[in-house]
Amino acid sequence: MLIIDVTVVAVALPDLGADLGLDRAGVAWVASIYALAFGGLMLLGGRAADIVGPRRLVLAGLVVFTAASMLAGLASGVETMLAARALQGVGAAMMSPAALSVIVRTFSGAELTRALGVWSALGGAGAAVGVLLGGVLTSGPGWPWVFYVNVPLGVLLLVALRRWVPPLAGDGGRLDVAGAVLATASTGAVVYGLISAGDSGWVSVHTVLPAAVAIAGYALFAWRIRTASTPLVEPGMLRRRPIVRGLALVFVATALMISVFFLGSFGLQRSHELTALETGLSFLPVAAGTILGSALAGRVLPRWGVRAVSVAGLMIAAISMAAAAAIPSVVALIVSTTAAGFGIGAGFVSAAASLFSAVQPHEAGVASGALSTFHEFGAATGVAAVSSVAAAALVTPAADAFASGYWFAAVVAAVAGLLCLVRPKERR
Repeated sequence: MLIIDVTVVAVALPDLGADLGLDRAGVAWVASIYALAFGGLMLLGGRAADIVGPRRLVLAGLVVFTAASMLAGLASGVETMLAARALQGVGAAMMSPAALSVIVRTFSGAELTRALGVWSALGGAGAAVGVLLGGVLTSGPGWPWVFYVNVPLGVLLLVALRRWVPPLAGDGGRLDVAGAVLATASTGAVVYGLISAGDSGWVSVHTVLPAAVAIAGYALFAWRIRTASTPLVEPGMLRRRPIVRGLALVFVATALMISVFFLGSFGLQRSHELTALETGLSFLPVAAGTILGSALAGRVLPRWGVRAVSVAGLMIAAISMAAAAAIPSVVALIVSTTAAGFGIGAGFVSAAASLFSAVQPHEAGVASGALSTFHEFGAATGVAAVSSVAAAALVTPAADAFASGYWFAAVVAAVAGLLCLVRPKERR
């Protein structure tokens, strides 16, 4: 539901903006403010899940998200719409790390890797389903229904989760308010800067200034977690190599997945003149490839190991992206991006398995928050990067105009795969 809400709104934005009288900046902020609140509050949500228990936070976040969805559907002006989207981001930041923490604390061993495979598959498929659902709802009952659809779903989930998810106690610790403010403000500044880069460029004041604020904020955050009695994140956790590898993998995998949908959506509609609904249908094979790659990776990972699965997935993605760049036909594009989704799905599972292999149960919430934060970083960076690389393609309808974006994604995937092969020297 959370991932779908990113892409389902993208398809509805033209009609939504026309009805509410939004200018270009207003339309952009309807999409961006959700990611800004979602990414900025993720670490805070993860730590809160460890303190009060992940089940409680999932349920509370679900209530906030569902109510905010109703408010967004009823919105008649830009102020109400932006407030509702920001509240959706708050609810998502409560739910996402807490839900992943429930999974990590419920399963172990080979069962955990399979559960993470299901989690990753649903995340990747959600982006594709969102594009299709957005086209169906916008062309049918209208754009408010891209928000209203969350209301009955949220109510059903609330009843089901209260019944099926067992109580999971928190550690009863204290929340480091100063650390939470620093982490939230710094992460929000990064996301804001990455979002601005897509419109203003990488060296504009709207991009550079938030980046400078984020660097200063993270420096203060690093000092805070070393000196606080109950830090938001244990400093030692961020020095564990499997955790760093997992965060890097989810960043790259998400950036690649967003690139597939961004380039594919514009390419199919502008270069190949498909409708929004036809474009959504074209992404269903990509969703199937992501589900298959995630599920298969979850089964073979206990035998192959994180390094082998991550390298294989990234190399498959690199070859597939290169094929999409070299053969600019509709069929070749759908086949190659489906294969890329297969490899990216394996990358998602590898990222989660690597991170949670080095996490203790009482750290599951904040680790989930960190993973989700880097997921949002990857999404924002991916859109900003490929939109800059393929800037000419956004105004040129030629079928091969998007090749530069696909070549860029292929190089990123190949380099990341090669880096995964490097074995760090063992320390005494």
